[in-house]
Amino acid sequence: MNGLILMACTIVALFVGYRFYARWLEKTWGVDPNAKTPAQIKNDGNDYVPTNKWTVFSHQFTSITGAGPVTGPIIAAMFGWLPATLWMIFGCIFFGAVQDFTALYASVKNGGKSMGMMIEQYIGRTGRQLFLLFCWLFTLLVISAFCDIVANTFNGFTAQGAEIMPNAAAASISILYMFVAVAFGLYLKYRKPSGTEQLIVGIVLMVAMLWIGIANPIYADAVTWRYVVFAYLFCAAVMPMWLLKQPRDYLSMFLLIGMILGGVIGVFIKNPDINMPAFVGFEVKGLDLFPMLFVTIACGAVSGFHSLVSSGTSSKMIANEKDMRLVGYGSMCVETVLGVVALIVVCAAATDGVLPSGTPFQLFSNSIASFLTDIFGLPTDVSACIMTMCVSALALTSVDAVARIGRMSLQELFTPPEGVEKNGVQKLFTNPVFATILTLVLSYLLCLAGYMSIWPLFGSANQLLSALVLTSLAVFLKATGRKGWMLYIPMTIMFCVTMTALGMSVWRIIGALSAGTFVFMVDGLQLIIAVALIALALMVVMHCLPKLSDKKVD
Repeated sequence: MNGLILMACTIVALFVGYRFYARWLEKTWGVDPNAKTPAQIKNDGNDYVPTNKWTVFSHQFTSITGAGPVTGPIIAAMFGWLPATLWMIFGCIFFGAVQDFTALYASVKNGGKSMGMMIEQYIGRTGRQLFLLFCWLFTLLVISAFCDIVANTFNGFTAQGAEIMPNAAAASISILYMFVAVAFGLYLKYRKPSGTEQLIVGIVLMVAMLWIGIANPIYADAVTWRYVVFAYLFCAAVMPMWLLKQPRDYLSMFLLIGMILGGVIGVFIKNPDINMPAFVGFEVKGLDLFPMLFVTIACGAVSGFHSLVSSGTSSKMIANEKDMRLVGYGSMCVETVLGVVALIVVCAAATDGVLPSGTPFQLFSNSIASFLTDIFGLPTDVSACIMTMCVSALALTSVDAVARIGRMSLQELFTPPEGVEKNGVQKLFTNPVFATILTLVLSYLLCLAGYMSIWPLFGSANQLLSALVLTSLAVFLKATGRKGWMLYIPMTIMFCVTMTALGMSVWRIIGALSAGTFVFMVDGLQLIIAVALIALALMVVMHCLPKLSDKKVD
């Protein structure tokens, strides 16, 4: 199979979905360009801030585009490139992009409420509490997996102690990022530049950071960088959106878009052949195509985590309802392009159907870096550094959003009903600093297991969250007199897939216990979370289905 043809087919299919299916959803549910959005009504200069659509798009895109669209498709290539590609294309158009857009739409129509708060309104407080607890547990998995990926990406030494310059330079750039983002946020708030000026300044800052970081690498091991990353997450979770998260997302967009364009241009010019079979089999290395394909590829097809971003942060920045299709549906389509590009460039590097050795990030970085070197003549070290920075930005721009969402989920979990005064415990757990610290400490303990141990559980929980979100959104559409039948098939499929996968994860951990390889701080925490997720999911569905089957419209 030719990589260029596959990429072109993907882009055309996604464009058709965005142009026709997403617009049909807009007309079906009713998008009012003249309606005041929560960002306009509740403008507080912190969470609720009317924002340019492209800035909101950059926030949504950079937040949802984590390690998943690179890691998942490359791992799933073991089943062949065809099932992975088909799941990403159809999953995006009819599952993932629909979920992201609907969650954003529902939140904007409900005063910027998060998914948990909307569930309380349409399903009840018990359903809300169960969902928030599920979300909070899920954020622990995301933070732990992505932080481990970032820390190992920044690791400046090999196992033998030799220095790794690209990793150290990428780490240096990331440190600069934190300070430059704050300065850029202050510049945006008080200067209020035009879109053109903002773009030019953003590009100049990115080039300057890349140049300084490459010239001044910081060498440290993975353990040290793990501490640094968690310290950054604390700041990102408690600081105002406009001061750190929003400007960092805007700057990161240049890296992510550049990485995607580098991959697309590389595929276009090099025109590589995919050296992997289209289909390997329904069982590979003891893993079944169902359900593993559908939980391995989460980001890039459908990801429950995206709904938390749509309803948790992006909905509070939408300045006009007509921007929601671009932000919600469009950003998911671009993420899918990244997933397919990652699949193409890595499979092109395969030999006789066997991928090169290394982690998915290493394979992807090396492939794109070789494109940059061959096409643009960049030095190998510079290309490797740029790509290492890009893939680390993928993870960081998601994990800092998740840290904030985890904090907010825990706070909402302990927030009493309106009109009821908080008791001592509720005051403690709704304190943003305490909620953030508790979330990060538990995530750190899970992080010690390594991302490869956490990824199967993360993927299953992520997709199960999607099933719960789709079910809850279907209830919202029904309760408000809107058509919601287009969500029924996706939510049913995702629930069946993920409950099967989670059951398999529990069985694997029990097997480790019987084999004597069980470690409580690693396997024990994963087992507790897996069982809790299954139980919570069943309870959430039990609360949702009666509302969904009710023939009355509230």
